Amino acid sequence: MSFFSFFLGEKKKTANVAKERLQIILAHERSGRNAATPDYLPDLQRELIAVISKYVKINPADIKVNLERQDNLEVLEVKIELPDAR
Repeated sequence: MSFFSFFLGEKKKTANVAKERLQIILAHERSGRNAATPDYLPDLQRELIAVISKYVKINPADIKVNLERQDNLEVLEVKIELPDAR
């Protein structure tokens, strides 16, 4: 972000905002608070549905968010089934 855009209030790109949100969520969950059952996944799924629905007509059931843990590894899996481009 440049010096002028900071003071002029230039809007961030949607992808950057989403990336920052995911980083905050993952950092928060890694801190150990309620690590056995992450409570952010339903909210994350609803936000993804809302954002994608702005651009493509989708069925909310076509978006799946899953967190898998194995030893020291955590994998956030997001599956989005987009409709055919017809």
